[in-house]
Amino acid sequence: MARRYGGKFSPGSDETGQTAPQFDRGVDPAGARTNLLFLPAVAIVFTSLTDGPVSLATGLAAGGILTLAAWLVRDGLRAEAEYNARAVARRPAIPRKIFASVLTGLGIALAAYSKEAGIVGSILYGLAAGGLHTAAFGFDPLRNKRIEGVDTFQQDRVAKVVDEAEAHLDQMRGTIEALRDRRLTERVARFQAAARKMIRTVEEDPRDLSGARKFLGVYLLGARDASAKFAQLYARTKDPEARADYETLLDDLEGNFAQRTEKMLLDDRSDMDIEIKVLRDRLQREGALARNQEN
Repeated sequence: MARRYGGKFSPGSDETGQTAPQFDRGVDPAGARTNLLFLPAVAIVFTSLTDGPVSLATGLAAGGILTLAAWLVRDGLRAEAEYNARAVARRPAIPRKIFASVLTGLGIALAAYSKEAGIVGSILYGLAAGGLHTAAFGFDPLRNKRIEGVDTFQQDRVAKVVDEAEAHLDQMRGTIEALRDRRLTERVARFQAAARKMIRTVEEDPRDLSGARKFLGVYLLGARDASAKFAQLYARTKDPEARADYETLLDDLEGNFAQRTEKMLLDDRSDMDIEIKVLRDRLQREGALARNQEN
């Protein structure tokens, strides 16, 4: 049977020669296609440099608008990916992809006008560009995502706590990634996986929020601040003792998060078993009552 080769100096292995766990680093939902959207803005600006002051001003305006549109659609795709990944989510406060489509149409219309396409031709170019942009990237989520059978107030509370928790995790990841240390980045990713497991558990059953609030609020805020202080110190000194202390902190946090999540899952299972038992008892009583009535 084939076996994956691994050793002390193999990729993904630690100093002991053990193969380290592999984690999903995540794929940027924006991808390379949104980076390509910055190219038309650059091309329009460069081709307007020798066309006179009016065409230059119009070209610069068009380039700026297209750059803003590319930036908006990139953020819109990332916000949509986060929305799709969560069981409970609020719609994005700003419909970035819709605004990007409108701005793309406006930018292309200005660019066409600077090239003497005329008002009608410029409008047609703009409408076509905006329509193609919408067809390529779609619309933003326009409704809040909720779980059936759970009251709106409770789900809104969960969404607020989850948003704050995800923000802490993102800041923590960015702080450690700036050190450009693969092992530290993977170690933080492992802790984040444990934290996000708790987040998904709370989203699926908002009744668990009271037990998880301290973890998703106080503990993650502390982890974020500790990561910032460690990164600032380690970037200057490369102190191995500070690194060991930080990794020990992550070990403790990960263990606490995992234990709490497991307890929430066990409590949910106990609640389900009780509900099933109560339902069975009721069905048995109703069945016995129906037989007595027949007799």
